[in-house]
Order: sequence, then structure tokens, then C-alpha cells
Amino acid sequence: MRILTMGKEARLDCILEALDKSSHANELYALSEVNNPGFLKKSEVRPCDTSNVEEVLKHAREIKPDFVVISPEEPLAKGVVDRLIQEGIPCVGPLQQLAQIEWSKSFARELLSEYGIPGNPEHKIFRSPDPEGIRAYMRELDQFVVKPDGLTGGKGVMVYGEHLHSLDEAMDYCTSLFSRSQGPVIIEERLDGEEFSLQSFCDGQHVVDTPAVQDHKRAYDGDEGPNTGGMGSYSCEDHSLPFLSKDYIQQASRINDAVAQALLAEFEQGFKGILYGGFMVTKKGLKLVEYNARFGDPEVMNVLPLLKTDFIDVCLAIINGTLDRLTISFEKKATVCKYIVPKGYPSNPEKGERIYVDNVPVSSDKLKVYYAAVDEKDGILRLTGSRALAFVGIGDNIPEAERIAEDAASKVEGPVRHREDIGRSALIQKRIDHVNRIMSEQKSERPAACMSSELLPAFKGASSRM
Repeated sequence: MRILTMGKEARLDCILEALDKSSHANELYALSEVNNPGFLKKSEVRPCDTSNVEEVLKHAREIKPDFVVISPEEPLAKGVVDRLIQEGIPCVGPLQQLAQIEWSKSFARELLSEYGIPGNPEHKIFRSPDPEGIRAYMRELDQFVVKPDGLTGGKGVMVYGEHLHSLDEAMDYCTSLFSRSQGPVIIEERLDGEEFSLQSFCDGQHVVDTPAVQDHKRAYDGDEGPNTGGMGSYSCEDHSLPFLSKDYIQQASRINDAVAQALLAEFEQGFKGILYGGFMVTKKGLKLVEYNARFGDPEVMNVLPLLKTDFIDVCLAIINGTLDRLTISFEKKATVCKYIVPKGYPSNPEKGERIYVDNVPVSSDKLKVYYAAVDEKDGILRLTGSRALAFVGIGDNIPEAERIAEDAASKVEGPVRHREDIGRSALIQKRIDHVNRIMSEQKSERPAACMSSELLPAFKGASSRM
């Protein structure tokens, strides 16, 4: 079986590993902008700008893959899947208009509203500059978030009180978004709570959940510093999280399922790929922060290493619409992922500098090493300016997994750093205490921990399981 993938991040290295260990005989190909050693070990790598549709098509016509797995969001937004399908090549990844759930935040908000799906925070969408209207709504909310509509690599959302320190500064940011043609602009209430990710396989109608994961966006220990693409993440052996009740995971699962059905109803075509909701537990109940149309990075590295079902079988079921006929299961293990990043990341990262991994333990059942934004030439690894290496510890519990990940991450030499606190008990207890405080504030209000399925649209054929 010939399989084509594309991307340049540790997420793709993880996907390639899952494909490579399949029982199906396969030939793997990767289109990438970097000479990534992880990709080179698992696939034939071809230099390619994966957001260039014509360039991707050229390689696909030469390779003639049985199917394609799309790793990053940019090719989905550019319509790569649409063109590949026109060529008769199936894809694990949605069509361009279905991928709007990620590349247009306004579309995602409007879809939930139109189909009566719970989870939207208070918000307004501004499609053109309206200084008086925007300022008035900011004052009405008091605490708010400014979001550009399109893709920003996880770095475009600005929070009032953290990134924006006055209404004038917030207005300047909105003006800059419109001037760069990054409108519409969404102004949302600022939510107080704990976030988690629920990634689900989707074949157009059926939805199968993977274990819940918590990402860490802030650049430095203690949740300090600017947002990043993600500094690391963890998952638990029971596939929940220490601060989550079973009810919240069920709510998130039902929302993912309802969104899949809403997309099918809206476009009369099914979403085939990874439907990934970013959720937050708040005193107002479960809220949707955002949707993604592909695996999370780093969250994929917490779930695919635990997948017991053959990943190629999962891909084929997504393509053929037969997820309901496949038993999908995950190991009952905990995982902790820690990203190595260049010093200065994300605002002024080191580039071109050499790093050394001679003392890093090799990958095993307990440790996964995934290569990201590094370039290898003549056996020398160099930083390219973004997240460089991901280390995933796998253990019977979080402390064991954290020790494994930290031991490996601390052995990388060069102008790099990582968040040491991810997966440690102090930070996890901080999350638990935060949710407990939120729940105590909720006592005088109607309990929101259990969302009735009656609040969700009764789409025929909806099926969600893990």
C-alpha cells in the first residue's frame, strides 16, 4: 500500500510512525519543507511547499498513492484535498469548505448557532471596521478576547488584560487585522476555566473519540509568557484528565458528533478526517474555544502511540465511511509530551544553530522521540526557528510518564529550552484547584456538569464512541 503524507512538524513524524508499524505492507512518502531525520527514517521525503496545491498535485501524480494523510492545516485551507479527490486519490482530511470549521472561526461560531449546538461563548462577528460598534461591545463584555478569523498558528488570539492592556490597544489590534485583510474579527467573552482537547476520528457520519488531552500554550513554566503552538501536553491512563468529570467528556463527545452531523447537513458531504474540539470547563458549563480539522500538535503524540488498532485500518475506515464497523481501542497508559524549542521562541528564536542529541535515549515502548522543525545535513542537526523535538514519556501513571519525558528532554544540548513543569504534580494540582474554585462559584447557579442530550440536535445516524 502506497501512502502519501505531508507536513514539517513532529505531528507528522508521529503519524508516519503509526503508519509504519501497521501490519499492512506499505511504502510511505512525505512531502516536506525540511530535511527532517524522523521523516527520512520512515519514508521517502520529497522537498515540497505543502501549501502550494499545484506542487502537491505534481508529486501525487508521480507517486500515485492509495491514499493521502494530511497533517497540517494550511493544505486543508488551500483546498488540497478537493484537488486530490478530483484526481481520484482518497484523503484522510476534509474538503476545503468542511475544513472551514478550523480556518474560519466565524463559520464555526455560526454553525453551532444555526444548528442549536451548545458551547458557544458570548460573541459578535465584525465583518468590516466598525470602531464604535467594536468598542461598545468590548465595554459591554468588560473582559474579552480578540480573534482573527483565519489561521494564525495558535498565536493570533489576544486576551484583554494579558496581551491587550487598554481598549485603545485592543482597537489598534482590530484595525491591524482588518488592514492585513485578516477580517472578519470575532470579539468573545473572556472565559475563565481549564481547557482540554478531544480529537475524534470522523468518516463523514460516525465519530470515534480518542483519549482527552491537555495542551500547554504558554511559553514558560508556570503558564507564563506568550502563547505558542504548544509546549507540551499530557493524558491519563483512564483517558480522562485529573480535573475532568466523565460528564464533561461526554458533553464534548456529543458536541463533536453534533458538529459532524451539522457539517453533513450543511454541505451534503461528510467530514472525513480528524475533528478536534478545544473545550473549556467554566462556571457557565462547557464552552467551545475552537475547532481544528486535523490532529493537534502536540496532542496527536499523546494518542497515536497508545492506539492498539492498526492505524491504516482506521484511515481506510475514515475514507470508506465504515468507522462503525471497526473496533478502535487505546492502551490504558498515561503520556507526557515535552517540546524542545530554540531559545527566544516564539518571538525571537535561534535559527541555524546546531543541537546535539547524542545522549538522548533511543525511542522505545516507554519513550517516543519525534523530530519537528530541525534540518539535518551530513549528520548535523540545526534549528530552523520553531519547535524542534518532542519527547513523549509513556507510563502506568502521569508521574512515571513525566520522569521519562523529562529525562530525555534534559539531555538535548545546544541553545534550547523546554517547560519542565508539564506533567508535574504541582501544575496538575493547580488545574484541579482552579476547577474546584470554578465549581464552588457555580453552586448558586444551575449545575452545568451534565448536559442533556435533549439540548443537542437529534441527527439521524449519529454515533460516537471510544
